[in-house]
Amino acid sequence: MSHTHSRRRVTALIGLSLIVVLAGCSQAIPVDPEGTLNSVRNGTLRIGLSPNDSLVEIKGSSYQGSEVELVKDFAQSLGAKPEFIVGGEESLVKKLEEDQVDLVVGGISSKTPWSKMVGMTRPYTQVIDEKGKKEKLVLLVPPGENAFLGELEYFLDQTQEMP
Repeated sequence: MSHTHSRRRVTALIGLSLIVVLAGCSQAIPVDPEGTLNSVRNGTLRIGLSPNDSLVEIKGSSYQGSEVELVKDFAQSLGAKPEFIVGGEESLVKKLEEDQVDLVVGGISSKTPWSKMVGMTRPYTQVIDEKGKKEKLVLLVPPGENAFLGELEYFLDQTQEMP
């Protein structure tokens, strides 16, 4: 076998190997192992609300506040109907882990200890806390649901201006 023929064979094998490897990578990235984005789009967005001053206000069966309006707008952007579940942060984080809610809001700090258990957005805004310090806020999502997280962050990037 000539040296040139051998080199062509190696080049062909490398090319074929790359095609096989790249074909295995054809799945859309990022992905949602639990399919959150697909199930929410044109369906129902289950939103956990943890009361927090003017961000999330619960008045009987009425839900108000800047974060409530934000997630209503996000639901609308997905063609989804918002469904609200009220609770404390701890119970809502558990519901996120157990796929009982899709999103949690309530003035959650970017320094939240829940970040080890669930996903969270990049900080999307900041507020002044009771001690007069700036605090960056995030929204919580189910762990590992990266397509849903990406869609939410894209929405936040389009609608919010981080000061």
